Amino acid sequence: MRRVFFFGAFNGKREREMAFQRRRHHERMVTAARMSGMTAISAAALFIFMVLAFLTVLAPPLVDQPAFPNPPEHSRRARRSSMLLENPMEMKGKVSGGEIFRVPNGGDMQWSDIWESKGSRYFYGCSNASKEFEKADAIIYPDRYLMISTSGGLNQQRTGITDAVVAARILNATLVVPTLDQMSFWKDASNFTEVFDVEWFISSLSKDVKIVKELPSKGGKVIATPYRMRVPRKCTPRCYQNRVFPALLKKRVVQLTKFDYRLSNKLENDLQKLRCRVNYHALRFTDPIRKMGETLIKRMKSKSKHFIALHLRFEPDMLAFSGCYYGGGDKERLELGTIRKRWKNLHESNPDKERRQGRCPLTPEEVGLMLRALGFGNDVHIYVASGEVYGGEETLAPLKALFPNFHSKDTLANKEELSPFLPFSSRMAALDYIVCDESDVFVTNNNGNMAKMLAGRRRYFGHKRTIRPNAKKLYSLCQNRTSLTWDVFASKIRTFQKGFMGEPNEIRPGRGEFHENPSTCICETKSEAGFSAQVQQRVEIKDGRDNLSRSEALSGSDEQDWGDWDYGETVPVEKALPNRTAVDYDHFLKNEDTDLEEFSD
Repeated sequence: MRRVFFFGAFNGKREREMAFQRRRHHERMVTAARMSGMTAISAAALFIFMVLAFLTVLAPPLVDQPAFPNPPEHSRRARRSSMLLENPMEMKGKVSGGEIFRVPNGGDMQWSDIWESKGSRYFYGCSNASKEFEKADAIIYPDRYLMISTSGGLNQQRTGITDAVVAARILNATLVVPTLDQMSFWKDASNFTEVFDVEWFISSLSKDVKIVKELPSKGGKVIATPYRMRVPRKCTPRCYQNRVFPALLKKRVVQLTKFDYRLSNKLENDLQKLRCRVNYHALRFTDPIRKMGETLIKRMKSKSKHFIALHLRFEPDMLAFSGCYYGGGDKERLELGTIRKRWKNLHESNPDKERRQGRCPLTPEEVGLMLRALGFGNDVHIYVASGEVYGGEETLAPLKALFPNFHSKDTLANKEELSPFLPFSSRMAALDYIVCDESDVFVTNNNGNMAKMLAGRRRYFGHKRTIRPNAKKLYSLCQNRTSLTWDVFASKIRTFQKGFMGEPNEIRPGRGEFHENPSTCICETKSEAGFSAQVQQRVEIKDGRDNLSRSEALSGSDEQDWGDWDYGETVPVEKALPNRTAVDYDHFLKNEDTDLEEFSD
């Protein structure tokens, strides 16, 4: 029994030792497997990192020449992501097919009529009165005087002056030379005679309306104290007869205040043609302004056969006023929100939605990409009409890289030459107006007064190329451009811009503001009378995509319309920015209520 017990004990001890060895061997195998897996993962990660580093070194910049300038160190720390869709130097993302988004240097010669429309030569301005339009002497009553106080910046006041002449004709009254707005945002003390040639204004319209420089006096006193009132926006001729005419009969002198967009857009043909005679012929700038403007034009043309004029409209006040947002985070919201508080009438808006819906100006970079996609090369000279750009040189850097030949009135003329105009925003704006009008291509980045006035004028004088961005389509395309090749991106830009290039018959007669589309005053040559019908037919038979582009251009229902608001009219004079170019930041509210006190003083 003792031997059996000893043998059993020996066998038990041996089994325990073997079990221990098996467990130890298993643990060693597991540890070895783990180490092997970690080594494989580390090797794979190192390989991927080396490949990415190699591709980064080989990747080309966004544009060939010149490269985007490196901002100074302090600028990098304070970079505004709101201004740039993306750091251009980082736009090296690969797309399907292995190609990289890269803007070519040269222009695209596939669009042979990029500088002008082939159809423009078949149209011309025609604003002569019909035989039925009576002369002023036959209809004007000598004891009725209409006075006008305009509102806003230069171009907003220009609309008021134009409509004032027509209103005087409707009321059979003598028009007193309108007074310019000297109390609003622009802080400009200029009077009518310092901006416009008053003698030419009076004489050129003498057959249509009687105009005097001031109210006549009797015994050293004016004949009557003006009765002040305000008419509704878009007031029709019947509206003037019902509201103003009784006061004119009773008081003899009526002064209409805040006079901008106070006349109906649609009038009988002779009154529309009178609008054109005022706007395109009678309203001429003074000699000093015209001579300085002509000097700037000569200097631009001495640099290149053709040039583009760009109305950029990317000032801080403009962005705040429009309620748009450009991705700058809390800093941008705080800065622009503080400025926006100056206007008590502005309704709340959804900034991100406004941008997506195309109701905001494009960034300078987006405008530059659009122009390059349309076929303008980096050798093209650009004249930029703009005030202080939000974000300064950092915001302008991508545009200047795309178009290095970058000019403004400040670079074309010295301070001594500009000194007579610098203290006066309206006169500075007049210089921009002249250069933009004479440019081969005018590009507008908004739908405000200057854009409308110049678009209409350029249509009247031969349909000179005028480009308006299809902001709704271009915004989303620019946001996603790194997922496309340049050729695909440029092709989409050209497709989206159909109907926004200032072609004849691009906008149906009677659509939009008359100042922008003076269709009544545009005639077609008899030798090519079928041209417009052929264009219309070609548009109608195209597929739904092209029809969509055209319908967007015609309706204008989705784009921002800033023409009916008076930017700055509620801003105290002491808070106005000095020396600002008065390029008419316009309200975008589309309310056309007939309340006489629509806007508070």
